[in-house]
Amino acid sequence: MIELTAAEIAAITGGEVVGETAGGAAGAAALSVTSATTDSREVRPGALFVAKPGEQADGHLFVPQAFEAGAVLALTERAVRASDGRLLPQIVVPDSVLAMGALAAAVVQRLRAASGLEVVGITGSAGKTTTKDLLAGILAQAGPTVAPIGSYNGEVGVPLTVFNTDYSTRYLVSEMGATGIGHIEYLARMVRPEVGVVLGVGTAHAGEFGGVENIARAKGELVGALAPAGTAVLNADDPRVRAMAARTAAGILYFTTDEDFEPAGGRSTVLRARGVRTSAEGHPEFTLRFPDGSEEHIVSGLIGAHHVANLLAAAAAAWALGIGAGTIAAGLNGRGPVSRWRMERTERPDGVTVINDAYNANPESMRAALRTLAELGRGRRTWAVLGEMLELGDASVHEHDALGRIVVRLNISRLIVVGTGAKATHNAAVLEGPWGDEAMFVETPDEAFEVLQEQLRPGDLVLFKSSNGAGLRLLGDRVAAAGKQEKGERP
Repeated sequence: MIELTAAEIAAITGGEVVGETAGGAAGAAALSVTSATTDSREVRPGALFVAKPGEQADGHLFVPQAFEAGAVLALTERAVRASDGRLLPQIVVPDSVLAMGALAAAVVQRLRAASGLEVVGITGSAGKTTTKDLLAGILAQAGPTVAPIGSYNGEVGVPLTVFNTDYSTRYLVSEMGATGIGHIEYLARMVRPEVGVVLGVGTAHAGEFGGVENIARAKGELVGALAPAGTAVLNADDPRVRAMAARTAAGILYFTTDEDFEPAGGRSTVLRARGVRTSAEGHPEFTLRFPDGSEEHIVSGLIGAHHVANLLAAAAAAWALGIGAGTIAAGLNGRGPVSRWRMERTERPDGVTVINDAYNANPESMRAALRTLAELGRGRRTWAVLGEMLELGDASVHEHDALGRIVVRLNISRLIVVGTGAKATHNAAVLEGPWGDEAMFVETPDEAFEVLQEQLRPGDLVLFKSSNGAGLRLLGDRVAAAGKQEKGERP
């Protein structure tokens, strides 16, 4: 993070500096910070600790602990005292999260003016984190790059990512998620990206948004916020994303797997994949054709044909920033997953293969993961261990029902459905096919673990997939480690 004084932060956020140091009240205003965090466990010497109210705990309760760990200043919504009654140095603001956003916007503005920082914003119903990781890998070859850790993509995560930048940072990759209209516009106005990427519009969070059309409206806020000199990178294979071209004054770079797609209008160019196929190990392979007609052969380290869209999006965003074709290909070729629980493959010593894709789930990503399981599992016994897809609203039962029928139609060998919220998946599978013991419903991940411990055998391929809140990612880790323990290895 660039160094900022308490007085500067107060001016940016509209807050009031309170508390004293050895130098008195004036000493507090002169304090400078070199990092910022909302987690007292991550405090480093010289840090700004942001005390935000949370669902689980109020950050104000941890302000004294943060100072003990080395924080020199806090951003709070009410004055906090140390255990001895001393008023700690802090900036009091009406809303600490909004203050974080204002501070992040100021940091980006300073870096852009001082060192030419360029920002990419990425949104979409699925694939944001994978695309972010791919793009960061490409850009890191061209200059210092900062990207979110995991899925830091909201009103807290985006500022925290910005706070990891400094005057050496050349590129900032900002992942943008939303649970309502206006959220992405807020984030886009904060970091003002030169390039905005929209991956797709699915049914994730349909319940919260009130329908898919509202999701499309929200995702399109990113391209609507771009300046005319910017570039909107749009998935031409998704009609709702393709239609977002009308919402932006920026130039448009489409990415597509359709070799015949030709855009209308004179401000659009196309980056496309030709000859898409997957290897026996499930790795996507294709010829990447750039807008200037040059081509590069890509063999990804990711698993599943659905990742082609993410690979194209990353390539298109890098191209929009002026990165050359050879550098883009070098950044994509062989690169596997970086963030955890995204088609994460583990080969157990006992011959069982575990694919843990349970960080998040929606109907589209579920279907893609199951198709990958079926393709990889030819000649093997396949297991789908599925949990609930959250935030689907009134469509939840219908979507879980459809998922069970897809499992049967793909000839998946075994199905374990975990949790009451996903029960419709089990019911539909039983109704769809002549299944007996092949389909099973259990209430908890512990019960699923016991079944797998008893029934998995060498050569089996098992997929774990659910929304984050369903907890199957941890079950997948447990099953992956179990094979090592049986062989006497460290889990």
